[in-house]
Amino acid sequence: MLFILRPLAWVNTVILRLGRHISVVALALMVVVILTQVFFRYVLNNALAWPDEAARFLMLWMVGLMAPSAMRWSGFVAIDTLPSALPRAPALVLTLVLLCMSLGVLVLAVQHGYAHTFGFGGKFDSSSLRVPLEWVGMEGFKVKLKYMYGSLLTCVVLLISVTVELVLRTLLELFDPDAEQPSKDELEAIMGAD
Repeated sequence: MLFILRPLAWVNTVILRLGRHISVVALALMVVVILTQVFFRYVLNNALAWPDEAARFLMLWMVGLMAPSAMRWSGFVAIDTLPSALPRAPALVLTLVLLCMSLGVLVLAVQHGYAHTFGFGGKFDSSSLRVPLEWVGMEGFKVKLKYMYGSLLTCVVLLISVTVELVLRTLLELFDPDAEQPSKDELEAIMGAD
């Protein structure tokens, strides 16, 4: 099982780390866009049309790229009273069942995310978000909604990859508790703390 877990953990670590860096940039840009809107709306009394949609676009991608890391590090809100009260093996079996149920939901979500991104809804243009290429002598264009909806599809695909990794980790812990598992690239490891 380790021969599958190690490469998957490595791929997840690299992709999720990149996703976290992109999310930080998206958050910073979101703050700049919101402050721009506040300035234009309340200081100049001339609200712009695009900042609200740009902030929403950035927020969706930020969440879509951060949620898999949160799931990998058990950062989601969870009720862990029952697994904590159970002995080790039944707690791991319960965790495995819950992860498999999550995986089933995520597989359904991929179908919906794909249909929404590449289907009818993704073909429309954003109402106010456009790329102003006129500034560099080219023709500008409105952003397609599929680029916004793609955050859902990306998030769900990454969550599936993380869930498969967590299932493998749980199975390994259940059947070979002494096996050394690969790192989850947690914040402490990134910051160099032991």
